[in-house]
Amino acid sequence: MHPTNTSGMPFDDVRRLLHTLPGPDEFAVAAVRARNKELTKLPGSLGELEAVVEWLAAWQGSPTPAVRRPLVVVFAGNHGVATHGVSAYPQVVTRQMLDNFAAGGGAINQICATYDLGFKVFDLALDLPTGDITREPALDEKACVATLAFGMEAIAGGTDLLSLGEMGVGNTTVAAAIYTALYGGPASHWVGHGTFGHVGKGSGSKGRHAANGSGEGVARKVAVVEAALASHAGTLDDPLEVLRRLGGREVAAAAGAILAARLEHIPVLLDGYVVTAAAAILHALDPSSIDHCRAGHVSPDGAHAEVLERIGKKPLLSLGITLGEGTGAALAAGIVKAAAAAHSGMSTRTQAGVSGPV
Repeated sequence: MHPTNTSGMPFDDVRRLLHTLPGPDEFAVAAVRARNKELTKLPGSLGELEAVVEWLAAWQGSPTPAVRRPLVVVFAGNHGVATHGVSAYPQVVTRQMLDNFAAGGGAINQICATYDLGFKVFDLALDLPTGDITREPALDEKACVATLAFGMEAIAGGTDLLSLGEMGVGNTTVAAAIYTALYGGPASHWVGHGTFGHVGKGSGSKGRHAANGSGEGVARKVAVVEAALASHAGTLDDPLEVLRRLGGREVAAAAGAILAARLEHIPVLLDGYVVTAAAAILHALDPSSIDHCRAGHVSPDGAHAEVLERIGKKPLLSLGITLGEGTGAALAAGIVKAAAAAHSGMSTRTQAGVSGPV
């Protein structure tokens, strides 16, 4: 049954919830491995696709895993820290992009249509940006917990594979602040170019001017993250405090969706640099809490590859994608669908009359 009584849970209840998460279904995994030995292929010849099917079986709790109702969920939020010029684009772009998604004009729309994936976008109070993390918490505890709960409810309606994405001007800065707080080291190690890495890639003098200014933009991001960590010094030992003080609504909602998916036996594909911050928070609370998650892809932005290594996630894809919107996770969902279909639809050697090894 989908959780419906979480809207008022304090942080202590979130921690208690972590102790109730179901584990993998080892019987289902054993059944998949047994069938895999009988299929018309060489053992291990489908490589990582075979591991993907075992992962599906473990977390769907089914010896016959299938992907019939895949869903991409994108959470969108705005950030008070955006006023410091940490993005090459104005904050109004978040709303404009949601309108674009609604009209079917985003890259994510095309990917979902191609792979027959369901698609939902959630506006997380875009007209009310979070607090400026350089001088105040992004959210108070009540608002943070309410957003976690909203993320838990967002997957209501049913799915058997969840891909998580985000949209929000300034949210790579927020993610970098989270990583710096969780893992230490200089802010410059965790801060990526974000939108500043793309504004100069056009042609003409405007593109060259933007490229010349990209270094200044990244420097501003580093300074903002440093200021945020200094402002909240002494309060960041608890990962949930890191989330509420430095995070954003889309990060909190993604964390909630990850937890709800675990309770509902739904495997999760993580998108890029920002969504992984939600998984990193949960991993810091309890590493096993994200065992049902896989990384859809690795982004070249920031230190995403290092974060994935720290949380024990091997990406399915590496395509240089930095767009967000759930694009990398959605592409990975297409691979997962194909893996499940190959496993269930292939003939066994007996069915096909194909001899086994001598």
